[in-house]
Amino acid sequence: MAVAVRGSRGGGGGFGPGGSSLRSFFSYRIFVSAMFSLLFIATLSVILSTNPYSSHHDSALPTTGNAYVHRTFLALKSDPLKTRLDLIYKQANDHLTLVNAYAAYARKLKIDISRQLKMFNDLASDIADLQMKPSYQMSLMESDGPVDEDVLRQFEKEVKDKVKTARAMVAEAKENYDNQLKIQKLKDTIFAVNELLTKARKNGAFGSLIAAKSVPKSLHCLAMRLVGEMISNPEKYRDKGPKPEFEDPSLYHYAIFSDNVIAVSVVVKSVVQNANEPWKHVFHVVTDRMNLAAMKVWFKMRPVEGSAHVEVKAVEDFTFLNSSYVPVLRQFGSAKLQKFYFEIREENTTKDASNMKFKNPKYLSMLNHLRFYLPEMYPKLHKILFLDDDVVVQKDLTGLWKIDLDGKVNGAVERCFGSFHRYAQYLNFSHPLIKEKFNPKACAWAYGMNIFDLDAWRREKCTDQYHYWQNLNEDWTLWKLGTLPPGLITFYSTTKSLDKSWHVLGLGYNPSISMDEINRAAVIHYNGNMKPWLDIAMNQYKNLWTKYVDNDMEFVQMCNFGL
Repeated sequence: MAVAVRGSRGGGGGFGPGGSSLRSFFSYRIFVSAMFSLLFIATLSVILSTNPYSSHHDSALPTTGNAYVHRTFLALKSDPLKTRLDLIYKQANDHLTLVNAYAAYARKLKIDISRQLKMFNDLASDIADLQMKPSYQMSLMESDGPVDEDVLRQFEKEVKDKVKTARAMVAEAKENYDNQLKIQKLKDTIFAVNELLTKARKNGAFGSLIAAKSVPKSLHCLAMRLVGEMISNPEKYRDKGPKPEFEDPSLYHYAIFSDNVIAVSVVVKSVVQNANEPWKHVFHVVTDRMNLAAMKVWFKMRPVEGSAHVEVKAVEDFTFLNSSYVPVLRQFGSAKLQKFYFEIREENTTKDASNMKFKNPKYLSMLNHLRFYLPEMYPKLHKILFLDDDVVVQKDLTGLWKIDLDGKVNGAVERCFGSFHRYAQYLNFSHPLIKEKFNPKACAWAYGMNIFDLDAWRREKCTDQYHYWQNLNEDWTLWKLGTLPPGLITFYSTTKSLDKSWHVLGLGYNPSISMDEINRAAVIHYNGNMKPWLDIAMNQYKNLWTKYVDNDMEFVQMCNFGL
């Protein structure tokens, strides 16, 4: 007894306050477990005691939610074949829904696949009719006894045949109805077409370059006929020395640098025919040595109307233009530049379309760079009008000599609009020198018709500026090839903007220029690849040029020019 008392006081046994709490905890858990077990058994009894075939098979077996659970317990309680029957019905109903969905979607989209739509409708009807077949209804759905396995097997076979047909039809039609597949296929098609378009554009650019820069047979024929004439009659075309009018600053002087005889003749003829006083106009034509004879013979055989004066020279006549003075002549001889121009591999012709325009042969001709040496070429003149060989003059131009340039060197028409034709398009503003000196949003002007104040040019030392920047651009990091970018740099702050009616551009690439704008222009410019003497010229503008072609000239007729 004493031992028991001591044990209870020591708390080492299970009957102290701690032992009482532990006993209560276990009792509570046993009670909760018993309650849940009773609840589960009661629920199961209710489910299993329910009538298995109250009304579920009047039309079709339920396949979702509580009904599906109900049927599962039902099958376990009675006949295991009923589970198989339930799965067969569910499979049939699922494919019936799928076929109806595709049929409805086809009707909504009004897709022109009437045969396929009819097949979907027929299949949906077959599946529905199969479930409602009287033999299957009586043997499988309405019978209270066990399921007839032979009937079930026949029913399963027919359902599987329909399901197989449905799957085949859906697989065939899925590409037409599945949005994701349609979108992906459309993306693939767009990508493939874009690839073809890009390749076609590059091929077109390359073909256009070849067509634009190759010498047409008629022009080659004309030059050869003119040279042959000089060889046959050398005395007839011997130079008689310079005229005093060539250096008379009181006259209207023009500079035209070209190797195209017919183009130069059109420029000169259009100026003279529209001039009020043609005898006061002097044309300084400079060509290369190869075309010098042809150019001289032309103007000897076809003297300019109105007693205008024409001086014809070759680049080589200006002896100061040598590689020790002219940076671009040194650069022309570099191996890197020669490789860029002449190493055109067939596999690269469509990969480098962005640089194809810079492979223009004119960029290797000193004729294209003579415009930067006008004060030294004509030291006694005060003003001179520079004209490209692809322009046509439509009005008297003497008003240009009367414009006050406000001390500026270059009078030109600006061509920017919006973000187009800004300095940023011509110069590399990622280069620190360009970024520091120039405004990328500055408006670019156009070459082709420029009135130059040669006195202001000499005062501003513009040729020295040109040499400075051309030397810096030996590796083409400041700008690509051409004369407009260095012109924009050289005359950056010394250009006066002229009224746009003096010079309308784009007749060599833009088919949307209005005829009203063209008719108001003093000079129209066929800048671009579609020159008026080429077969690729735009027909709506071509007659504005061809009307100044001297078709009465015998060699022009013999060479079938323009045919």
